[in-house]
Amino acid sequence: MTTRAPQHEKEPGENFFSPAFFSRRAALALPALLLAKRAKAAVILPEHVTQGALVTGRADPGTRLTFEGRDLRVSPDGIFAFGFGRDAGSHATLGITTSDGRREERRLTVVPREWDIQQLHGLPPRMVTPDAMALARIRAEQERLNAARRTNTPTPYFAEGFEWPAQGRISGVYGSQRILNGQPRAPHLGLDIAVPTGTPLVAAASGRVTLAADLYFTGNTLLIEHGHGVTTLYAHMSRHDVREGEAVSRGQVIGLSGATGRVTGPHLHLGLFWLSTSLDPRPVLP
Repeated sequence: MTTRAPQHEKEPGENFFSPAFFSRRAALALPALLLAKRAKAAVILPEHVTQGALVTGRADPGTRLTFEGRDLRVSPDGIFAFGFGRDAGSHATLGITTSDGRREERRLTVVPREWDIQQLHGLPPRMVTPDAMALARIRAEQERLNAARRTNTPTPYFAEGFEWPAQGRISGVYGSQRILNGQPRAPHLGLDIAVPTGTPLVAAASGRVTLAADLYFTGNTLLIEHGHGVTTLYAHMSRHDVREGEAVSRGQVIGLSGATGRVTGPHLHLGLFWLSTSLDPRPVLP
């Protein structure tokens, strides 16, 4: 008799190799899937992914991987992650070297997405067109953000899955073209959750705080790295309750929501990154 692995319904954009797949709910499905695929390849990952996607997968222990020529961190039990930006091209290459030295290249197809257009009015002019002094501050803050996003630690906490840091109306989505006070600006690279000032915010996954600062555009901001360069960002907070370098657990209160930085009202801006690449948080959330 053939035993079939249990299935679960997928959210739009989710695949069986997203962080949700590695949650406890899906843990029983993984051994059967690994056995079914091992004869064909040392690596399990989706054949098709979308722009903005965080991609996670498993490889046989001892496998070495590169993504577009860049070495990937692989945990001792074979978990790895990488991501595609908003404007990723149609194809990418994953290089595979097995523990016995066999080499393979896996060609990945990247499915394009259509992006919304969002108009925002009533922003202070200095938040749309900063002056020279503000621009110098913004550049310095961007260097701090970039340094924090380069953090790449070995424990894959992201494989435990993510949870919503707050519950509220979705007021902004990833990838949308922003028109600020009538002027086109950079796309929105996060998920906005409209909640009142003072709403407790929790860590979406376990990890370590790599940045806790008051920044020009994002106000009181936290970054938490969840292993392998996977990082979440929490912006416009009214208060931080954790410090840089502090370890946090999934579901732990990390501060309160607010309306600091460039906003039209109180909300949480949730960002997701793989190293320097901005990703869409929505598909990894339950």
